[in-house]
Amino acid sequence: MASPTHLKYTKEHEWVSIDGNIATIGITDHAQSELGEIVYVEIETLDETIDRDEVFGTIEAVKTTSNLFMPVSGKVIQFNPKLDESEDDNPGLINEDCYGEGWIIKVEMSNLGEIEDLMDAEEYESLIN
Repeated sequence: MASPTHLKYTKEHEWVSIDGNIATIGITDHAQSELGEIVYVEIETLDETIDRDEVFGTIEAVKTTSNLFMPVSGKVIQFNPKLDESEDDNPGLINEDCYGEGWIIKVEMSNLGEIEDLMDAEEYESLIN
C-alpha cells in the first residue's frame, strides 16, 4: 500500500494527520505488516503532555511488543475508543485500516513548527524501500 500523501511520517513508522493544532497519530501500513497480528494497544499517557520522540504507549502483536514514539510534542487528548480494552477492544483495526479507523491517539500540539521535521510520503517511501 502506498503511503497517503496528505500525511506526515516518522522514521519510527508513525503517521500524523494535522487539523489545526490537533494531530491524529497512528502507525503506518509498513509497521503493521512488520508487526503482524496486533492484539493489544496500551496508552497510559492520556491527558499527559509528552515531548516529541518520547514513548507514548506500546503496541503488542502476536510476535513482539513495540514502543510508540511521539512524533510531535503535545497533550494526549484522546485514545481511539475502538482500540481501548475498556471500550470496543478491537486492536485488529490497525491491521485492517491503519490510516483510517485504526488511528491510535489525538494530540493537542504544543509546537506546530515540529511538523516541518516530519517526512512527506515520498521521503517515507524512500526510507522503507
